[in-house]
Amino acid sequence: MTYCVGLKLNRGLVFMSDTRTNAGVDNISVFRKMFHWEAEGERSITLMTAGNLATTQAVVSLLNERALPAEERGSPSIMEAPSMFQVARLVGETLREIIQEQSAENGQSGEAFSATIIVGGQVRGGDQRLFLVYPEGNFVEASADTPFFQIGETKYGKPILVRAYDPDMSFEDAVKLLMLSFDSTIKANLSVGLPLDLHLYEADGFRDGVKRRIEQGDPFYETLSSGWSEALKDAFQRMPPYSLT
Repeated sequence: MTYCVGLKLNRGLVFMSDTRTNAGVDNISVFRKMFHWEAEGERSITLMTAGNLATTQAVVSLLNERALPAEERGSPSIMEAPSMFQVARLVGETLREIIQEQSAENGQSGEAFSATIIVGGQVRGGDQRLFLVYPEGNFVEASADTPFFQIGETKYGKPILVRAYDPDMSFEDAVKLLMLSFDSTIKANLSVGLPLDLHLYEADGFRDGVKRRIEQGDPFYETLSSGWSEALKDAFQRMPPYSLT
């Protein structure tokens, strides 16, 4: 399983993904699920994947081949797409193409090779945008009403995002919020785990921002995790008791 979140703020985009994949409790591996493409001053694109690992790796490999230097790249390329809408469209078409190919080659339904993708960033001439791409290749865009997307194991980490998100929050607070969302998910589901990958994109920067891997044993993450547990216990104790009379 997987957990990835893309968060849209007024000041930029925040991406976080776990790195755990598993095929049973005794077969756990680490695979990167966050990928970047940049033409500094012109565009920055970040993509996160969840679902069938063979599908997502094939999608990223094909996008990479089509993002090579101009004289080497194939077509269509996300490095040539004129807008983030067109980037999302190309990602969706690529995902659908890979699922259909693998389904035909293996004689199985497309559901066996299903995957979902979050893609976001900014192309010069347009605003920063964030999209959720479905296995069928269609997609939806983040808005003021839906300012973040989750893929993978979403249910455990959603409540705190819904309660604490603020479009004007700082990057620092957004990272803290996402860490707590991931901590809740990791505590509830063994199929999600550290290390976590983080990327911050600043609006109108047209270049990749801070990239960081949060490893097992990270001091801030451990302090945040234990402090949040204690804060929840304290808040619970301060709630009025239920009357049985």
